[in-house]
Amino acid sequence: PKPSRAVSPCVGIYRSGSPFSSQIISMRVRCGSSTHGAEKLSPLESRVPSAFTRGCKLIGCGSAVPTLEISNDDLSKIVDTSDEWIATRTGIRNRRILNGNDTLTGLAIDASKKALEMAEVDPNDVDLILLCSSTPEDLFGSAPQIQRALGCKNNPLSFDITAACSGFVLGLVSAACYIRGGGMKNVLVIGADALSRYVDWTDRGTCILFGDGAGAVLLQACDGGEEDGVFGFDLHSDGEGQSRHLNVPIKVTERHSDDDHRNGSVLRALPKGASYSYLQMNGKEVFRFAVSIVPQSIESSLRKAGLPSSSLDWLLLHQANRRIIDSVAARMGIPSDRVICNVEKYGNTSAASIPLALDEAVRSGKVRDGHLIAAAGFGAGLTWGSVIVRWG
Repeated sequence: PKPSRAVSPCVGIYRSGSPFSSQIISMRVRCGSSTHGAEKLSPLESRVPSAFTRGCKLIGCGSAVPTLEISNDDLSKIVDTSDEWIATRTGIRNRRILNGNDTLTGLAIDASKKALEMAEVDPNDVDLILLCSSTPEDLFGSAPQIQRALGCKNNPLSFDITAACSGFVLGLVSAACYIRGGGMKNVLVIGADALSRYVDWTDRGTCILFGDGAGAVLLQACDGGEEDGVFGFDLHSDGEGQSRHLNVPIKVTERHSDDDHRNGSVLRALPKGASYSYLQMNGKEVFRFAVSIVPQSIESSLRKAGLPSSSLDWLLLHQANRRIIDSVAARMGIPSDRVICNVEKYGNTSAASIPLALDEAVRSGKVRDGHLIAAAGFGAGLTWGSVIVRWG
């Protein structure tokens, strides 16, 4: 195993460029394992809590996918496509889709139980549950239902994080900060999504891409320094890209005109119901965005961690498209045998893709204790971010 690297904490505001807007103000927070160099911090930066000297490490993972498997050949019976056409452009050959026998919450529960079992942590010792999902089965979020199903008798705080395909990276960073700055010991981070529910299955441009699944990781507090396993990170969002490139807009049905209200018919003026439209995506722009911005984000995280890219054992990107993954790896000079990828089996599972791929890599023996991983997510919002972690 590689020796751990201590990271000094700092908080700062930087101005950075974006492919969709000329300037964005973004907050970047870096939590680390020592306060060395604090005398150089600005007044804003000097207010970092002393609790940030705590470390945290990744000690358990799990995943779950639906039983229904849909192949490219299956899709060719619905839309004008073929296995060769899809595989050449995306690297995807199969995907798992929720049916009447599965629920997204059930998948998240199964993944969580496996992560807790690997970590040897009792559900009653969990201090926080973060469900990273854009497709919960309740408008108000599904995390509390997962907490109940796991049997967490101490009623730990549980809530959803909505950041689309970047959600799991944001969840990891949030968990680390809750541990370092909030005194928590065990935080369960779950990525789970079912975008199949919002896909137009007659649209060849989107229906070939998405699948459903769940993955979970248990982060645990540890002493700073040698044991610390979460290093530099980099997070951003740009709302200008949302409406043009990737979205699932809400639609209100049967809304009547303002004249109904003015004429005294209040009930007729009220909306009758709401639902979401099909997922809409400009694939070329999303591809350009990801290939451009992800390497910059990972390099920023490495700089904050004080690490060269050569120190990485693995590159683990959101599993959106094999061509995106290969292009980012090539730009960073990372060989293909150090890239974790399972997109051919599951397609784009949004916030679930990183923990699902990580779990398979850990359980197969590919990722071992002490391995250093650069994880990056990117997607709707638009959002993107990266984090450097060590497994075990």
